[in-house]
Amino acid sequence: MSQSDEAMASDTRAVSVRHHPFSALRHRSFLMYFSGQVVSLIGSWMQTMAQGWLVLELTNSAFLLGLLQAVQFLPQLLLSLFAGVVVDRVDKRRLIIFTQSMLALQALVLAVLVWTGRARYWHVLILALVYGLVNTIDTPGRQAFVVEMVGREDLMNAIALNSSAFNGARIVGPAVAGLVIGAVGMGMAFFLNGVSFLAVIAALVFMQVVQKARPVTRGNTILGDVAEGIQYIVRAPDVMLPMLLIGLVSLFGMNFNIWVPVLAKIVLHEQATGYGFLMSFMGAGALTGALALASVSHRGPQRSYLFGGAAALGALEILAAILHGYWISSILLFWLGFSMITISATANSMIQMVVPDHLRGRVMAVYSLVFGGVTPLGALLAGSVTSAWGIVGGFGVGGATTLASLAAVWVWYRKAMARRSMEQNLKPVG
Repeated sequence: MSQSDEAMASDTRAVSVRHHPFSALRHRSFLMYFSGQVVSLIGSWMQTMAQGWLVLELTNSAFLLGLLQAVQFLPQLLLSLFAGVVVDRVDKRRLIIFTQSMLALQALVLAVLVWTGRARYWHVLILALVYGLVNTIDTPGRQAFVVEMVGREDLMNAIALNSSAFNGARIVGPAVAGLVIGAVGMGMAFFLNGVSFLAVIAALVFMQVVQKARPVTRGNTILGDVAEGIQYIVRAPDVMLPMLLIGLVSLFGMNFNIWVPVLAKIVLHEQATGYGFLMSFMGAGALTGALALASVSHRGPQRSYLFGGAAALGALEILAAILHGYWISSILLFWLGFSMITISATANSMIQMVVPDHLRGRVMAVYSLVFGGVTPLGALLAGSVTSAWGIVGGFGVGGATTLASLAAVWVWYRKAMARRSMEQNLKPVG
């Protein structure tokens, strides 16, 4: 074990004093928040599934579906660093109440457009941009708020449980959306998502959380605050490693909102219900992965989970490019979901375990940038490749570039550790 591994293990033993897989739920505020999130996330996954299906119904174009994803995540690419400064300067609970309310309104507007028969591609595009703008602040705000509900001792467990809720909703949401769309149309899927936000908003309103004191940085500009957060990340190898890997894997290997609708509609010739169940298989794998991480959260985040998850993701995507058929695709999507959550939850935990509280919003904003902010580039790339070469090219190029990225990060990591060891050996004694 390297010295950095020993240090991380020591930090983990210090903060992870409870081994119960649901220890974070002993905190009343987190229990309320978690319960509301379960309901709200089901609605969000319903909207994700319905939105992709609506675009294909309107355009039948993988490229335009990719463009939609690019527009939705463009604000994260451009504004995440500034959003982190906002999160560090304001009351996070009130901020999240505002952002969740705006997301609910966006969903309800989309429902009305579909119900009245006026929905056009450009409407969906504009509303996706609105969603992206709000989500750019909402995502780092929610991630930074977790520690205020549970403290550091249950932080990794809370992150794993949040991932469980997210991916449990990934199972239920698309399946329900497929059934709802088949029975009463897409408008109801968007409406139910809008209503579902009331659960998490109510939890936030009624919980009691003592806000952590924020250090006052006198004379610092917004750009100065942004620079402070970036400098911390660059100088902290234990933060830089997961940031770098999650950014590259997100760019090349996590474009499932492009690949899965095309796989379902064009390759497997499924209707909305079949597509919804394909997404649910992926969610089932992600939920299984999240629960597995929760059960070992007392060990702390391990680098082997990070590298192993990325290797499995790339290899499975290459298999998905070669093997087609509803059930084999379902099985592959299950394990792709497992691998994806292993990477993302481990990276999130590795970062949050070491970041100082006064920098948490800015650092998690950078995490949001490299995790979701690169989606516009990845979506355009995946949409273009899939349009030109079909699902074989989409999954194949995604898997190959994911494995190449993993190899590059591994080489960088080995060199960084060698430099660190050399610097420590050259330090004068006494």
